[in-house]
Order: sequence, then structure tokens, then C-alpha cells
Amino acid sequence: MNGRIRARGLGRTVTAAAAAAAAVALVTGGATGCRPMDTGADSRPGDVRTAGAVAGAGAAGPSGSAGSGTAPSGAAGAAGAAGAAGAAGSGSPGAGVARQPAGPGGACVFVKPDGAQRLGHTGWGFRVTGTDRWEYGAVENPSNALYTPPGGDIGAWHARGTYARMLGDMSRGGLLRARASGRSAGTPVAGGPAHPYSRYRCTSSPRGDVTAARVMIRTVAGRGFLVGVDPRTGEFGSRDCLDATYDILKAYRARHLTPAFPAEIPNVWVETLVLWSDHEVTPG
Repeated sequence: MNGRIRARGLGRTVTAAAAAAAAVALVTGGATGCRPMDTGADSRPGDVRTAGAVAGAGAAGPSGSAGSGTAPSGAAGAAGAAGAAGAAGSGSPGAGVARQPAGPGGACVFVKPDGAQRLGHTGWGFRVTGTDRWEYGAVENPSNALYTPPGGDIGAWHARGTYARMLGDMSRGGLLRARASGRSAGTPVAGGPAHPYSRYRCTSSPRGDVTAARVMIRTVAGRGFLVGVDPRTGEFGSRDCLDATYDILKAYRARHLTPAFPAEIPNVWVETLVLWSDHEVTPG
């Protein structure tokens, strides 16, 4: 227990010190920490919702069988290989696909370590309690602007599928793959993500508040994007990819979730997730 407390304390000290540095780097470097990358696409069906679809549809309904949902923005990518390279909770990175966290709940953070001038970019995933279905997504910030007013396009999206499908979609770029597939009527589009989600960390949970997490998904989709000073209020803050990840997983009540400070560097925050498993996955 003492070791756990010391580890958490160290993580918070590091993140607090890094927050100010993050703001300077983001503004002067022209990076938001949530920069999208061009991606290819797959022609296989899935269930993908963008911010517009979320706003129109309300709360996501009960999850059905894999691949049974509608896809307002096109088809999601194919599922990743369902190997078992190591057990979740091992605490050390490993190649391949690890087994999903022990249920009935669970949460994951996905990372693009090389995104946004190496500051990093994050996405999220959580298990629909008591099932083998997951919901996952991110805020991709397609404009790469430091500020987008509430209601603007911030590239917020989410999808539903199995654990293996979630890893496959996220490892190949998430939303942009789905959009590319939709534009081409299901025909694969050439190219691949320059900075895919290549790392993920997960934690198990005895339960999860799926309803609250879905409400937060809609909140995130409509609240705009910010890194730095809010032109409406003059206050410093952030509503970026990391804030979306943290707020959704906090609403879900993910265990061992470290607080995210305003404008914090995603790659720094990810290292503070004590007691989360740590794995790498490469696009298939």
C-alpha cells in the first residue's frame, strides 16, 4: 500500500510540473496534443458514430451483436488479431494483443506516442458491464486548432465492438479510417496512419457506470476544443483529447484513474496510470 501511495504521489508531482510546460509547448509549437493523421480504411461493417450522430441520436442504445450497428460516418475497421500475447495486468509492454481485462467491467487508454510533435494523443475505451462488448473513441481535432467553440467539429467519435475489434480499429487510426471508408462507399482507401494508436493501457473493474459514461460522450462531443486561454472567459484551461479520455473514464468510474491537469502532456499523463496494464499493438 505504501508503495502504491508513493507511486501515485510521484505521478501527480510530475504531471503538475508538466502542465505549464505543456501549455508553452502547445502554443509555441503549433501542436494541440490531438492532431489527426491520414489513414486508410477497411470495407468491413461496424458501428461508428461521429459527434453529429451522437448529438442527433442521444444516448447510445444497448449493444447488439458484433457488426450489427449502423454506421452514420462509414464502416469501422476490421478487428485486430485475437491473440493472447500476455495477460492484462502484467504491467509491462508486450507485442501483440493481450487478453481483455477481467470483468465484469474494464477501461482502456489508447496512445499515439508520436502524435502532435511527440507530445502524444489519447483515446479511450470501456467495457459494457457484464458483456463482451466495448465502447471506444477519441477527440481527433481535425482542424488542429487550439480553440473550437462549442458545437464545432472537434472530430469526436465513438464506436462499439468486441475487445479485439476495438484494438484493431484503434491501432489503425480510428475515426479517419471510418470516414475514409464512408466516402468511398466501403472501398478501401490507400494510405495508412503516420502515427497510429500503438500503445494501450487497461484496468479491470468490478463494475462500471456505462450510463454516465455515455452521457459524458455526448457532453464531450458538444463542448468544443481548447488548449490555452478560452477567448470567451479569458481563463486558462483545456478541453482536448486527454480531457475527453479522462472525463469519460472518470464518469465510467474506472479504477486507479490519475487526475488529468489542464493542458497536460498526454505522454506524461499515461505514465502515471499506476496498476494499469501496458501493451503495444501493431496494425494488422
